[in-house]
Amino acid sequence: MAAAASHLGRPFRFQSPFITSDDPEGHLATLPGFVSIVTGVELISELYGETEATLVYDVHTATPAGTQRTAEHFRLSDGKIASILLVFDTSPWQPMKAHIQP
Repeated sequence: MAAAASHLGRPFRFQSPFITSDDPEGHLATLPGFVSIVTGVELISELYGETEATLVYDVHTATPAGTQRTAEHFRLSDGKIASILLVFDTSPWQPMKAHIQP
C-alpha cells in the first residue's frame, strides 16, 4: 500500500458506483478488502494520453458476481494520480451491496 500511496496526488478523488472518496488514505484503506476477493485480472486494453490513462479489464472474483468487466480512468496532475473513475455494471453486486463499505 505504501508504494500505491506514493503515486496518489493531493487533491485526489476516487469514484465508483458504490464508493466515492476525496481522501487517498481512505481509498487505500478499501483496497485490501477488495483485493482479498480477487482471484485474477485479465487486461483487455490500455490507452494512454499525456495526462490520462484508461484500462479495460476483467476482474475474476471469488464472489457470486464472478467475472466483472471493468473500465478504470486515471487523471494525472504533476506526475501523480489526481483522480480515478471506476466504471462497471453493478447488477451482479446488488445482492452483496450491504457488505460493501462506502
